[in-house]
Amino acid sequence: MARAALQLGVRELAEIAGVSFTTISRFETGKSGLQHSTAEAIRKALEEHGIQFLESGQVADGSGVTVRADGGHTG
Repeated sequence: MARAALQLGVRELAEIAGVSFTTISRFETGKSGLQHSTAEAIRKALEEHGIQFLESGQVADGSGVTVRADGGHTG
């Protein structure tokens, strides 16, 4: 969601985060997890481009989207 909000392609995110395209692609498709250091590199790159990560109960500094605690199910 963060990558899409910034209108970054997988290759662009990989480049700014200093990780491989394959790593991001496999993670996004659920084929692989991430090592802690890789996840931190991606998070840092996204934050440097304006993404704000929130913990449950935190409020954003600006406009944005989130997933409700119930997963979005209304029925």
